[in-house]
Amino acid sequence: MKKFAIEIKWGILFSIAGLLWMVMEKALGWHDEHLEKQYIYTNFFAIVAIAIFVVALLDKRKNFYNGKMTWLQGFISGMGISVIVTVLSPLTQYITSTIITPDYFTNVIKLSVELGKMTQEAAEAYFSLKNYMIQSTVGALIMGAVTSAIVAFFVRKK
Repeated sequence: MKKFAIEIKWGILFSIAGLLWMVMEKALGWHDEHLEKQYIYTNFFAIVAIAIFVVALLDKRKNFYNGKMTWLQGFISGMGISVIVTVLSPLTQYITSTIITPDYFTNVIKLSVELGKMTQEAAEAYFSLKNYMIQSTVGALIMGAVTSAIVAFFVRKK
């Protein structure tokens, strides 16, 4: 377990950062009055996510691998972080959807139907806690793998 202490720490910090991002989105009105722009603005979290992975892998390189790290070591470390984030995703999605922004699904269903993007039934099926829990879990693992591969390439050091 000690071997993966850095990954566990950064996986938890990543999840907390995601929750704080949701608080910011809610506070800026991206979940209600500016909802139509949320799908664009939410992508800026990628900058935060990449920054966290860079700092996490630099931490691993410095404090576990004594300043040297191969791409594979960095990728494995990044995947460790991704697994922690993936495991925590249903919980963070639940917190987001029930505590931070409990009206989000109602708002986005209404907007989707008003804009003619979906029928009421399709919108209710898509914009649901269950569906978002599945999406966040799968997305965390896939995006974590991609981010891990790219960041590991840049932080490797012989």
